[in-house]
Amino acid sequence: MGRSPYAAMLDLDLVGAGPLHARLTRAVRVAIRDGRLPVGSAVPPSRALAEELGCSRWVVTEAYGQLVAEGYLVATVGAATRVAWTPSPASPRRRAVSRGAAAATRYDLSPGLPDLRGFPRRRWAEAVRTVAGDAAYYELGVPDPDGHPDLRSTMADYLSRARGADVRDAVVTVTAGVTDGLVRVCRALGRAGHTAVGVEDPGWGRLRAAIEAAGLRPYPIGVDHDGLRVSLLDRTVRAVVIGPAHQFPTGATLPPARRAALVRWARDVEGVVVEDDYDAEFRYDRAPVAVLQGLDPARVFLLGSVSKTLSPSLGIGWLAAPGAWAAAVSDANPVAHPPPVLDQLALARFIGRGAYDAHLRAARRRYRARRDALLAALTPLGLAPAPVSAGLHLLVPLPRGVRAAGVVSRAAALGVHVMDLAAYRLRPGKPGLVLGYGNIADRDVPRAVALLAEAIG
Repeated sequence: MGRSPYAAMLDLDLVGAGPLHARLTRAVRVAIRDGRLPVGSAVPPSRALAEELGCSRWVVTEAYGQLVAEGYLVATVGAATRVAWTPSPASPRRRAVSRGAAAATRYDLSPGLPDLRGFPRRRWAEAVRTVAGDAAYYELGVPDPDGHPDLRSTMADYLSRARGADVRDAVVTVTAGVTDGLVRVCRALGRAGHTAVGVEDPGWGRLRAAIEAAGLRPYPIGVDHDGLRVSLLDRTVRAVVIGPAHQFPTGATLPPARRAALVRWARDVEGVVVEDDYDAEFRYDRAPVAVLQGLDPARVFLLGSVSKTLSPSLGIGWLAAPGAWAAAVSDANPVAHPPPVLDQLALARFIGRGAYDAHLRAARRRYRARRDALLAALTPLGLAPAPVSAGLHLLVPLPRGVRAAGVVSRAAALGVHVMDLAAYRLRPGKPGLVLGYGNIADRDVPRAVALLAEAIG
């Protein structure tokens, strides 16, 4: 769940209400007028921007088409779509002010990013250097679409050892991330007759976008303080995507009774569960909760990645599929583009030599201290986040009568980026903010919260 440079530039919460494609159109138009997208610069491909924003590709193509018609963009077959609009000579001051406003976002409390300052550069560089020298020449050819055997084997061992997975009959595949794995699973489900997939509401938008990209319909299932309300599941859907160890954004952990009920439901409807194990390694009050997949490996797909533990820039994830579904998942994406082989081999070495476990231990200590500091700063303000000692974010309910969208806008003007809980909902609900603390410097927490308090008023 991280913010790319484009996602940060095109803040859809600050351009008014309306359909998503209309808000994106306005956001790109404003970015062009303000000079943040200068004439001649290429806008990201529609598929890439949809992935970064967590929306369907149609939203982006619709926005680009409108801007081409208005003359802000120019599209050429076989080439990138570029900015065509040139500001008048009278507007250089406005462009300079806008650039200053964008640069004034000093405190990023949006969820989804790990501590990028803490990326283990030296050990990762050593791993890359070693595998680059040791790899056989034939390993540098066209990569296996299912991933390098070394990483697949290493991941299977890690998932069994550290996450309590049962991979004896499962097939572990290397993916480009959780959304890539989910698209593959959903395409296989579509071929098997599924038309909809249950999703947690509220939940991570990129998962809904991945389901839509595979041609299926996201079907919202409500959550409460214990996570997904399994009792709401029926035969309307026969597949559901869930984060049982740490639901996003509520932070709830699915209790044992609901885990058992979810597995029973899947068996009763002859369905499947897709488990998003996105940041479960970060538990601060006890050992990380084991994966749901271990309860019924024949009906649970397990998805994970290093996006929250190392860096989303690596673009490496994994999918443990039930053996009966493995061929269908592989066939569902015959042109799969796996991560670079040397990066796969580096990760295999990084895990196999114990560096990954050491990194996670250090990260847990760092995140726990930062979470405690954020809670200590929020408590005097009368703000009571959900009491979850896990993950990289907090869910903060807002006082009665306070509009989250207004707080987000005022906080942005003060240099603080936060997310409106409504951005993750399919249906209306109580107002709140989602505060990520993974990538903010420890020393910046008190100042960021002070400015947020000013925005709340």
